[in-house]
Amino acid sequence: MKVIQKVGVLGAGQMGAGIAYVCAAAGYRVALVDKDQESLTKGHEKIQGFSVQYAPANACDQSQKDILGRIEFSLDVNALISSQMVIEAIPENEDLKIEILKHIGTLIGADVPICTNTSALSVTRLSKHVSYPERFMGLHFMNPVPLMPLVELVQSFSTCEDAAHLVSAFVASLGKTAVECADTPGFIVNRLLIPMINEAIYIFAEGAAPVEDIDEAMRLGTNHPMGPLELADLIGLDTCLAIMRRLYEGFSDSKYRPCPLLVQYVDAGRLGRKSKKGFYDY
Repeated sequence: MKVIQKVGVLGAGQMGAGIAYVCAAAGYRVALVDKDQESLTKGHEKIQGFSVQYAPANACDQSQKDILGRIEFSLDVNALISSQMVIEAIPENEDLKIEILKHIGTLIGADVPICTNTSALSVTRLSKHVSYPERFMGLHFMNPVPLMPLVELVQSFSTCEDAAHLVSAFVASLGKTAVECADTPGFIVNRLLIPMINEAIYIFAEGAAPVEDIDEAMRLGTNHPMGPLELADLIGLDTCLAIMRRLYEGFSDSKYRPCPLLVQYVDAGRLGRKSKKGFYDY
């Protein structure tokens, strides 16, 4: 495996932009690639915002400019070619991920790890579509990436030990803490978190308590920094629903059945912060 100097990040959304920022802040050169200029421009704006919001107290303007200067923004997927690691961070659409992972595999060498930032899809199933499945694994960052210290490492059935060690060392170099998990639906965090959010939606749908009181109860009663419904709006209700459906399909267990109100909110376009309306108005 190569020494990592440049990281390719595919997808300039909330997660991809955050991953690109923390990689650049750790000293890596980064190629951030997206399919259209609007997405790339928004990704650039997000990273500029991260530079202000998450900069260390003693950081100078020049150090923040240095971080931005290490990121190459590109519409051309060939910008990934010179990377020693590639992280796919496109939306949670399995067909789309398979299509792009197939293409990435034709661009880079056999010794370059490819990681997917999927939050719920089967890493093993995705690995079947990569040229060298032994170098492929899940690398699940938490949102917002610059703030959250955790990364879930998920090996497929084919991931080799060398690739796993390199990716684990890479995560440590970002100042993040890695936890390892088998390729099980939802991994660790989402298998615990999303059903809790789903249950909070059931409580609201049944009229047992209003949104504000459910969130207040969890903030003050369990010392959570954010209530489950406010958190759902931050994650995106469409994302929460997609993960619940993956859990329901993966385990065939009724305890993972998505709340009908969650389905209705998504159908109505009430997706949370991204649409300015969810369980709260923004």
